[in-house]
Amino acid sequence: MKPFAGMLVAGLAGLTMAQDPVKEALRPAGSEWPPVIGAWFWSQETLAPDGFKPFLDAAAAHTPYTLLSAACRRAEVVEPQVHEQAGRAVRYAASLGLKIAWEVDIRLARQAFRAAYPDEQQEELVIKWVDFTNDAPAEVAFQGVDTSDHMNGSLPKYECLTTRLARVYAFVKGPDGIDPATVKDITGEGVAAADGPRRLTVRVAAQPGRAVCVIAAHAYLTPDIFAPHFLGFQRGIIKQYADLPLAGIMKDEWGFPPDHTGNPAHDRYWFSKPMAAVYAKLSGGRDLVRDALLMYAAEKGQERERQAAVNRYGKLCRERNVAIEDDFYRAGKETFGKAAFIVTHATWTPYPGAQEFRKNGLSWWDATRDIGQTDETTPYPCRTSLAKRWGFPLGYNQFYAKETEPYLGELWAGALSGGRLNVHPLYPRPDLKGGERDFGLMRSGLMAGMTRLRMLDFITRAPLECPVAVVFGHACAMNWTQPSYDNVGLGVASMLCANGYPADLMPSSLVAAKALKLDAEGYVCLGPQRYRAVVLYQPEFGDETELAFFSRAAAGPSALFRVGGWTKDFEARPLDAQARLGAKVRSCADDQGCADAVMWTLGESGVARVTAWPANAPRWGHAGGALAAPPREGHSALTDGTYVRVAGSKEAEGDPISETFQWQGHAVTVDAVGVAAIRFAQDGKVAAFAAGGLKRLKTDGLELELPERTDLAFCTEPDGRVRGAVQGLAGPVPAALRALTADWQRLAVPTLLR
Repeated sequence: MKPFAGMLVAGLAGLTMAQDPVKEALRPAGSEWPPVIGAWFWSQETLAPDGFKPFLDAAAAHTPYTLLSAACRRAEVVEPQVHEQAGRAVRYAASLGLKIAWEVDIRLARQAFRAAYPDEQQEELVIKWVDFTNDAPAEVAFQGVDTSDHMNGSLPKYECLTTRLARVYAFVKGPDGIDPATVKDITGEGVAAADGPRRLTVRVAAQPGRAVCVIAAHAYLTPDIFAPHFLGFQRGIIKQYADLPLAGIMKDEWGFPPDHTGNPAHDRYWFSKPMAAVYAKLSGGRDLVRDALLMYAAEKGQERERQAAVNRYGKLCRERNVAIEDDFYRAGKETFGKAAFIVTHATWTPYPGAQEFRKNGLSWWDATRDIGQTDETTPYPCRTSLAKRWGFPLGYNQFYAKETEPYLGELWAGALSGGRLNVHPLYPRPDLKGGERDFGLMRSGLMAGMTRLRMLDFITRAPLECPVAVVFGHACAMNWTQPSYDNVGLGVASMLCANGYPADLMPSSLVAAKALKLDAEGYVCLGPQRYRAVVLYQPEFGDETELAFFSRAAAGPSALFRVGGWTKDFEARPLDAQARLGAKVRSCADDQGCADAVMWTLGESGVARVTAWPANAPRWGHAGGALAAPPREGHSALTDGTYVRVAGSKEAEGDPISETFQWQGHAVTVDAVGVAAIRFAQDGKVAAFAAGGLKRLKTDGLELELPERTDLAFCTEPDGRVRGAVQGLAGPVPAALRALTADWQRLAVPTLLR
């Protein structure tokens, strides 16, 4: 378990008996408390001598933040003045009890990298057909364009620097596609005329009876992901900040340059000479430029080779992006210590689809973090699985909106699903200048709700209980030669969630990563989660490692279901997976049939339902259908048996909870506000409890009646000691609580910014 597991122990050295004078802190002491994260994006005003103070002063007094993910996208991060201002800000924040994880991304030093290594810029291949008229020579033109994303700020866009001719192919093309025997490289016969560094015009002599494709390469102002000096330069940036007392470092939405289309025509491919060399090594000497034509246009009799090329290319892109993320993670830990936070998320377009395939190979589950992190509208089954992937009880979702209300929905829905909010400033709000984007949320009730949920943090040691894993074929989902392309099984997962069975969604590549495992009893597990049912969703192209794993799993107690065939391996060679899997893996015709079969099996096994998640969340950039998202009120369970009751559909700080419910054979009566959670020990005693605004609790062996509503939490340690925390108390700790324990950590609550 990560350091969070011992959160009740740390920060309690300064506990004071309730009857003694106390000085309440706004923030709990000790690193074992989970972070409360706020995002801080520097404006031009922040770069002024004391420009960082207004935000930090406000955050210290009016938020429960303990960790700020901070970024300056106004100047290159390697500039001495940026380092100096960051140092002043970090030290000032520390004096206020705030920690900072600083963005040291190589994309914020693109000009510096180019100056040092001008020949190591990222390229992109673009393929165009040549249209001949009356067998006359023809021209095709390529025009480089600049792209941009959130990383630009005031820095240059991902400018197209040059456009060059890469290859010209001529061939016979019929109704069955290109005849591969006729493909000829005629690059020497084409005349390239550069109208400018970014524009290329290629004139091609007539090719009677033959078709022609021209492949150009655009170079962009950003380091080649396969550049020989990439990792060393990245580490050099991190080392530059080693003298600052940072709590961690930040890499946000990493991947290739932005492409918001997802390349639906499949006519563009990231490229560089170092990348081509790695591809050749992995493919037995194949040429990446030639295979770009194969991947783009079908070739007669070469379907297997085409499928294999797409698989190899997608895996190559993912693994290199993961290697960059992992080296960043290791360098951060080596520089700032094992407890350093590496933030934020690997999710760019917050949907596991075509745009992410092109951005990073859908690297979400492989880009190493200590905490599962996502952003915006990332589907909840992805959020819950990422929390388990990285072994931290909570998942964090960075979220923004134009107004406050959507943040409240995100906060309470996240709490119901085992997640917490990473607060992004109001966006897009061009009408708000300077720090007003940040201060607007500090003037709302959002901070009161976040502060109340700290009590749940005190006892949360496990992630959300999800009895089903939907495991999609990673290679198949990204292979556009398949009818199931761009479908990762979210339909099945959403149907299950919408019927009270939360489901984790994950790629099959987690088998090779040794993250998906079989426990001692043979259940399929991800971290602490034991799955009662597993759906193999479109597993085509799964390799031997995956097939061997699921063949063993089929003999165990997890019920296995399959949607889609598994007739080929990763290299698209014939494979009879069903014979290996055996009859225990149930084949389902479609998503609905699969969801129905899984729900029937869970019901027969006595798996209890929790509050259903309505399927009304929109798909990001995808037409049709909806995704399940938790409501702002309901109940759920954690993998360690904790019952969580959340109510935040009306008020920012939570709604009344006055009810009696049954949990693990115990009747529990509670009168609280916003949140109530309870965990029983094996002997039937209360092992942990948390509530906002508690007035009354009654269950077997324990009854509390408080004179005034109180936010509180307590937990029994393995040695039998009880420790607790209360916040916002005006007077002494009530006698009823002192009867439980003398160890109460007292916390103040932030005031509302006026």
